[in-house]
Amino acid sequence: MDWQTLEQWDKEYFWHPFTQMKVYREEENLIFERGEGVYLYDVKGRKFIDAISSLWCNVHGHNHPRLNQALIDQLKKVAHTTTLGSSNVPAILLAKRLVEISPICLTKVFYSEDGAEAVEIAIKLAYQYWRNKGEKRKTFITFSGAYHGDTLGAVSLGGIELFHGTYKDILFETLKLPSPYIFCKQNYGSLSEECKDALLEMLEEILKDRADEVVAVSLEAGIQAAAGMLPFPKGFLKGVRELTEKYGVLMIVDEVATGFGRTGTMFYCEQEQVCPDFMCLGKGLTGGYLPLAVTLTTEEVFNAFLGEFGEMKHFYHGHTYTGNNLACAVALANLEIFEEEKTLEKLGPKIDYLSERLKEFWELDFVGDVRQLGFMAGIELVKDKEKGIPFPYGERTGFKVAYKCRERGVFLRPLGDVMVLMMPLVVEKEHIDQVVDALKWAIGSLKV
Repeated sequence: MDWQTLEQWDKEYFWHPFTQMKVYREEENLIFERGEGVYLYDVKGRKFIDAISSLWCNVHGHNHPRLNQALIDQLKKVAHTTTLGSSNVPAILLAKRLVEISPICLTKVFYSEDGAEAVEIAIKLAYQYWRNKGEKRKTFITFSGAYHGDTLGAVSLGGIELFHGTYKDILFETLKLPSPYIFCKQNYGSLSEECKDALLEMLEEILKDRADEVVAVSLEAGIQAAAGMLPFPKGFLKGVRELTEKYGVLMIVDEVATGFGRTGTMFYCEQEQVCPDFMCLGKGLTGGYLPLAVTLTTEEVFNAFLGEFGEMKHFYHGHTYTGNNLACAVALANLEIFEEEKTLEKLGPKIDYLSERLKEFWELDFVGDVRQLGFMAGIELVKDKEKGIPFPYGERTGFKVAYKCRERGVFLRPLGDVMVLMMPLVVEKEHIDQVVDALKWAIGSLKV
């Protein structure tokens, strides 16, 4: 099939996510055909570093022989069997392995297909937990700037007006605290200990008065990624956990973006010694190969759903492909590669090197902020650096920079005017250099 025909059919038939199709159909767009390691190749034979890990999910590179073989081996056995009232070998083995590597209080695994579903399941489990215990709580506490996915429950917990505002009339209401990063920057100038304490005081004031109606506090792990890579003050996650335990409410931690090494440890919760009631995982779970997500929870939550059949306490939720055999087999191999290739041990120096290179962006005229947590980074573009004036949204400045980077063999997808760097964990220093150099050059080419 020639690339011209593919391009025509792409624009004619394929409605892309988070994409203004009028603009998409007017521009040249990448159509990827294959991948190898940290590189993607399009139908025209061009080669690009995958600097966003194919939307933050690729971990060990594309076309990894171990992951390929795991998929082939399972495919020779069976591709899918239902887990509604039956089980399969890879799903059992993966559930056990996930419990072994997760915070110690998390002992049960519920499967789904993507991060939004994992959050949706946590919402429903948390709500039904209280009902099964005879309490009719219905309030969730979350944060402005939050993003937990695009299903309606996950959107209800979200706090990005651009993404979520359209649907406000069909969402359930939540109590929202300010985005920690934005609140700290505006009121304290930094992610200080003083700001962390102020945020926790705000949360405690709510819990003092309304804890008996609160189902759970929900938040991302250490950083609001989709809001533009907005990190929390250190210790904030731990402080939230201490308050939820003090006032007897549940805690949902969304590690969909941060899990599987993105912040330098397998899960960010480890860095603050937090064990939540629910931990949601997705994206990197299969190394970027297949849709799979999980919601981990505690023995306490699980036991609240046990009873005689007629009591109807069980969790009436599940999908056709829940615990899919192929996806679970690949996820197991993904976790084995972490150990065999010592992925996390090798990651520390790369994080340090990226940190040093990120400092160079502060010198550029149109960079207003540089943010990082582990191997996750965001460079915010602004029209006027001194006054902090952003580029008009309709100018699509972030996209212009991303398209310019393609000329230097780097594939990026911005969040508005925040240039996101979320490279596969296996990149080497020369790859980091190519990405950083290309992005600096592209930003330097901007004209006002």
